[in-house]
Amino acid sequence: MVQFKQAFRIAVGSIGSAKLRSALTTLGIVIGIAAVITNASLGASFNQFFTDEVSSVGSNFVIAYSKQPNLFFDNEYELVKNTPGITGVSPRKWMSGELSYLSETKNVDIAGVSEDFREIQNLQLEEGSFLTDKDSYSAVLGYDLANEEFDRKISDRGTVDLAFRLEDGSVVRKTFKVKGILENSKETIIGGNGDTDSMVFIPVSTMNEMLGEKDYGAFFAMASSPESVSEVSDEVDERLARNFGIPRRDLEDEDAKPYGVVDQAEILEQTGQMGDALGSFLLAVALISLLVGSIGIMNIMLVTVTERTREVGILKSLGYTNSGVLSLFLLESVLVSLFGGILGTMLGGLGAYALETALKLPPVFPFRLIEIGFLVSVLVGVVAGVYPARKAARMNPVDALRYE
Repeated sequence: MVQFKQAFRIAVGSIGSAKLRSALTTLGIVIGIAAVITNASLGASFNQFFTDEVSSVGSNFVIAYSKQPNLFFDNEYELVKNTPGITGVSPRKWMSGELSYLSETKNVDIAGVSEDFREIQNLQLEEGSFLTDKDSYSAVLGYDLANEEFDRKISDRGTVDLAFRLEDGSVVRKTFKVKGILENSKETIIGGNGDTDSMVFIPVSTMNEMLGEKDYGAFFAMASSPESVSEVSDEVDERLARNFGIPRRDLEDEDAKPYGVVDQAEILEQTGQMGDALGSFLLAVALISLLVGSIGIMNIMLVTVTERTREVGILKSLGYTNSGVLSLFLLESVLVSLFGGILGTMLGGLGAYALETALKLPPVFPFRLIEIGFLVSVLVGVVAGVYPARKAARMNPVDALRYE
């Protein structure tokens, strides 16, 4: 213990005697550790962001979508609706159209849905109420569409005209009563091309009536629990395959089916893989900075050993063993690295928070990163200091004392 205290004082004295050099050496570790902490935290934030986004746009959802027109009709709707584990299902049809209010007209995305769509999509209303299966010419508008797109705001008691252009070039136009206005959420529509704030929702039966069609583009269903989503999704897939005469052996072949089925669990897994890949990339970039910092410590320690050759000779003449000299220089390397690790961890945490705030990501800072920061800094100090310390320990005391 006495020898350790003495070695500690000598190491601290050596670091203090070359303040600029020690500071520059420490800076390399600070930058490296800060980069590791920041990027690891960013990776976790991106992962959480992807998970939150998928979770926020639907509840235990299962989506069956057609790859060709005139594929899904009422028969397929009943088939999905009666699948065990399904607690709600809404057909969905998506088209571009025009919305006219007073003297203004805007191009908008219009979705034909049913009553269950609100719960499946987790839609919240600012005013009024959502569509019911008894509604006909009623509409629910996104927040931006009702409050910002037109010169005058559209209330839930107003009326708007919606128009579709048919394939033969003719235009069908009907007047709709605005039944509700959605909250300002910027939520992405599951399987859609935009967010809820700029959309119009109308009964899917009314949309088909205006278009003179009977088919649906997709079915949005909700499983009874998160644990059952994958199982229910597989059952929907099997039922649709039997309905369209797809052999069981081709269930895994997406090209053999005229439809597709995706679910929340599958999308969460995919986004999780994306988040992990992004986190791994960011961490790899940060480790390069840390490697550069560790090389800097090794170089400085080699210079230090050379400059203190006579000191090594004196220490050995005073009774220091090879292991004692090795411990002395190794301790100095670890102290420099550990101090850099403490500063780097603090700087990395602040940097991660600033970036996550700027990028509007959920602030995620796993406290294990603090432990990792300290452990990595000590490990870097040991690895970077071993070779210079061994070089000092193996010096011949007589040659060391003669060194000029």
